[in-house]
Amino acid sequence: MKVDQKGHTVTIKDTQGDVNSFLEKVTQQIKTFEKHNIIIDLSSDTALTEDDLKLFLPLSKQQKKAKKSFVIVASDLDFNAISDKLVVVPSLLEAHDIIEMEEIERDLGF
Repeated sequence: MKVDQKGHTVTIKDTQGDVNSFLEKVTQQIKTFEKHNIIIDLSSDTALTEDDLKLFLPLSKQQKKAKKSFVIVASDLDFNAISDKLVVVPSLLEAHDIIEMEEIERDLGF
């Protein structure tokens, strides 16, 4: 697990390729990131499925309640098959763009 903080956003990258153990580590350390927007970078995991992404729903809900963004970066997926409750994008650049847009929406009161 590699953590990179840039401003009000924390990028957490999976370095082992095991989604379940990565999710467990992130869940244990989520309190340290709760005041930040979170990007979960799973782009290096080629065996990722839509069911694997559903495991991140509780973390996503927790971040939304705290008025923070939660974006997952994943490649080689059918993005139409993924739950609307999760924000999943194919690149880090798009993840940062989504967070900027959500920050603007929160500033405007949406």
